[in-house]
Amino acid sequence: MMKTRYILLLLFIGGAMFLSACSGTKKVAESESTSVEVTGKDSVEYDVETFNTKFDIWYQRQNTPASYRSQSYYESWNKQYVSAWNAKCAAGSPDWTFEPVVGYDPTEDYGFEMNHKLFYYFMYVENILKKKIIPGGPHVVFK
Repeated sequence: MMKTRYILLLLFIGGAMFLSACSGTKKVAESESTSVEVTGKDSVEYDVETFNTKFDIWYQRQNTPASYRSQSYYESWNKQYVSAWNAKCAAGSPDWTFEPVVGYDPTEDYGFEMNHKLFYYFMYVENILKKKIIPGGPHVVFK
């Protein structure tokens, strides 16, 4: 198979802008933009690259084998989260500050690691940044 590079999603999140809008005045020096990119290294291997150190540190703390669920569990939730995320982006709601649309193909096998990290990115947005993506989402206990 010919190796190709896929860009699955590119999410720009104004982390500090969002936090400063929600929590009052923040210093400009604290601002940090965030993006997540899922790329295909070749035709069968995918990865989620984040450019948010706060998410990366939080994810490393949560990423323990004892908390793992099945790949199908993560895929099922990711499909729902991507659908809701894309709907929110398309609606252009003023309270939704995240962009762009996520290009997640539910027929593609992205593997356990990519699905796990993408799922945890959605959990980070909902539980840490306090932006609800879908009502009645999974109950996950975080450290």
